Amino acid sequence: MGGFVDRFIQTILAEHRENWPELFDPELIPFSLALHRGHGLLYGRACAVMGQFGLSPAEFDVLASLRRSPAPHELTPSQLQQALVITSGGLTKILHQLEQRGFITRLTVHGDRRIKPVRLTGPAFSLIEQALAEVLRQTGERVRSALTPEEIRVMTGLLLRLAEQAP
Repeated sequence: MGGFVDRFIQTILAEHRENWPELFDPELIPFSLALHRGHGLLYGRACAVMGQFGLSPAEFDVLASLRRSPAPHELTPSQLQQALVITSGGLTKILHQLEQRGFITRLTVHGDRRIKPVRLTGPAFSLIEQALAEVLRQTGERVRSALTPEEIRVMTGLLLRLAEQAP
């Protein structure tokens, strides 16, 4: 190591150890800092790419959720809300923005006008395909420049095991 991130983390660790020793955990504090910093760098890069395509992260997530659903790439707002872990008010705002831009259509189900499935449009299909390809290309370059394929597999397994612990 020895790069900027390593110096950044080492500085924080030294400050924490010196000024807050009663809550310094030599395993968890470095782990948390490294995980947070790595996530921040990858997510920041992904958000910049999304912005190049004119999408906010929330808009990107909605379009990607619709794209990975079976044809005709349609979900109910409830399904989207569960997939994205977003409030109904936040989702309504995003759906309104995407509809105004022509990226989604809202349909009415015969017999129940309360249910309005959300469907991906042709222009959005193309946009999300290009945006995700570029996000994966750029984040992939960063990850693959730091880790071997085996390290990526091991880290993925460990993070999945950690994620399974969530309530």
